[in-house]
Formats: sequence, structure tokens, C-alpha cells
Amino acid sequence: MTNKNIEDLIEQEREAARTVCDTQGGTSGDCAVAWDVVEELQAEAAHQKQSKPKSSFETYCDNNPEAAECRIYED
Repeated sequence: MTNKNIEDLIEQEREAARTVCDTQGGTSGDCAVAWDVVEELQAEAAHQKQSKPKSSFETYCDNNPEAAECRIYED
């Protein structure tokens, strides 16, 4: 899921949460669940922003783990 898609989904879920809370009350269980969904999506968006793309070297090592330059030695 791209960052643009998740932002659109967050906005859709935010509107749905407002609608649920307006119709069922701000203290209803359904209202709390709707806002939990929004919060989870926001957390995922933040996580995606923190993730950096792999470098060419990391991609090479993923594809060629037996290569000498990709070996990892542990003490």
C-alpha cells in the first residue's frame, strides 16, 4: 500500500468514524472501534514513513547471500 493510498484510506475511515459517532453517540462502543481503526491506519502510515528503501547493496545481498562481500561474521 502506497503512502498516498493509506492517506486516502485514513480520510475515509475518519469520515466514517465521525458519522458513527454522530449517529450512535461519542461514548458508544462502535464509535470507539471506528476511531481505533483510524488510529491503526495512522500508525501504519507513520511506520511506512520511517522505513527506508533498501540500497542497491542490500538488494544484491538479498539476491546473492553466498557472495563474499555479503557474509556476516559474528564474534
